[in-house]
Amino acid sequence: MAVLSTPKHGLVKSFAKLPEVMEVPDLTRVQLDSFRWFQEEGLQKLFEEISPIQDYTGNRLELYFSDYEFREPEHSITECFERGMAYSSPLHVLVRLVIKETGEIKQQELYLGDFPLMTGK
Repeated sequence: MAVLSTPKHGLVKSFAKLPEVMEVPDLTRVQLDSFRWFQEEGLQKLFEEISPIQDYTGNRLELYFSDYEFREPEHSITECFERGMAYSSPLHVLVRLVIKETGEIKQQELYLGDFPLMTGK
């Protein structure tokens, strides 16, 4: 802050120029780190928390979610921008269906949908 003397107004404080300019923080870092954690660990914790899903009686069927994988996006970032599309990646999860009455286990990969991605830009 500078103090100036003017004939008309006397002493005037000027906030126009700061002696030291602060460095601009990376405001997106928190969001990007949080998103990366969700992709790498958070989804796994969520699947562990909701597994098993049981049928309404709790005696016949159980559905377990295990490994998951984000596949390569079908479109590039530039292509999505030009087409007004969301930049996303297909999310596939390995699920196991346990039929309690017979002890049979059916396992299959399940497509859960396209998961929006953050680009870091």
